[in-house]
Amino acid sequence: MKNKMIISLLFLCSFVFAQEIKTLSLKEALQYALENKAEAKKAKLQTENSEYKIQEVRSRALPQIAANGSLNYNPILQTTVIDGTNFGAPGTTIQAAFGQTWNSIAGVSLNQALFDQSVFTGLKAAKSTREFYQINEQLTEEQVIERVANAYYQVYVQQQKLVVVDNNLKTTNKIKNIIKGQYDNGLARKIDLDRITVRVNNINSMRQQIVNAIALQENALKFYIGMPMENAIVIPKTAFEVTPQDLIANTDVTNRTEFLLLKKQEQLLMLQKKSFQASYYPTLSLIGSYNYIGQGPQMPFFAKPADGVYWSDFATIGLNLRVPIFSGFGNKARVKQAENSIKSLQVDMDETKLALSLALENAKKQIENSLITIANQKENAQLAQEVLNNTNNNYAQGLASLTDLLDAENALVEAQNNYTAAILEYKLAEIQFIKSKGELKSLIK
Repeated sequence: MKNKMIISLLFLCSFVFAQEIKTLSLKEALQYALENKAEAKKAKLQTENSEYKIQEVRSRALPQIAANGSLNYNPILQTTVIDGTNFGAPGTTIQAAFGQTWNSIAGVSLNQALFDQSVFTGLKAAKSTREFYQINEQLTEEQVIERVANAYYQVYVQQQKLVVVDNNLKTTNKIKNIIKGQYDNGLARKIDLDRITVRVNNINSMRQQIVNAIALQENALKFYIGMPMENAIVIPKTAFEVTPQDLIANTDVTNRTEFLLLKKQEQLLMLQKKSFQASYYPTLSLIGSYNYIGQGPQMPFFAKPADGVYWSDFATIGLNLRVPIFSGFGNKARVKQAENSIKSLQVDMDETKLALSLALENAKKQIENSLITIANQKENAQLAQEVLNNTNNNYAQGLASLTDLLDAENALVEAQNNYTAAILEYKLAEIQFIKSKGELKSLIK
């Protein structure tokens, strides 16, 4: 029995030590997310895939070489009626069968585009497609950074609430012990002891709710960074330091990733329009082929020379010119659709530029307001602490009631939570301001 207990204890200890406890600064959380989160991985794969798309388009400008082969059996040969004059039988008609019962062809063909406007346009579009996916990858990373930073601060604010409630619980338990001692000595009423007991129970319940909220927020953060749920994380207490931002920022939002992505998309749509217009141009290609043909009454592959099977080769080299004349106005319709797509995107670009400017100005204003709120709430928390200290002294001397003491405690908890919430609002506004400047990547440097 004793050995089993030792083994169980060792197993439990090994499980505890095996569980990874990760201390996460904001920078570490962001770096972890960019390496492990699904969106970031998929964006990298899309960028890699763009190189293959470029190779696919480039292949259209390279020689197209193919091997071909066929084997045909003709159980009934087609006959042709011809004038017998050419065969020394004037005035007669000769019905003759041409071809052989079996024939087989094997060869190789080549097709090289010499002039094809759609191929040239496609090569330009391929390069722009690569740049589009590179910008999209950057935008995806910025979105991951924003989401992770917000979730990171949400965890921290819950942890700060837990600190507040623990301090409150500690203070209230001291008061409860004092009142219980007074009650045991007949110096306090039972109703006061009951009220302070209820207060302790409520704080414990509140504490458990906050503990649950921290677990939920930590799980959300792990999800946003792509970390396994079984990993334990610890956030340093320096995560909520308030460092006022320099609100002087460049108001030109055309360098924002969101806008650059639309600009690149506009370029792709213009190239798409050119590819439709390329349908009006002629195309010229070089063609060539070399073939080997076998014909006879027997299957050529297994026949002997005496079976009447004949093999011969033939080759072709030439130019293939195609000049479009009329396509039923289909090309014109496609070009007009492309023009409307470009105009629609340009409307989106104007709207995006306005929205980005609005976000920048709102972020500035929110930071200014948050700094004012932080200063006010910090002062309120200090005053509430002083009020609680004075009320506590007065209660000990019988100059204040228990109600006054509990109200002072509630006021302090509320003030401290308001101060924490004000800092959270500032940090969230700070993220939006950094985003509005297009500098979210600076959080991982």
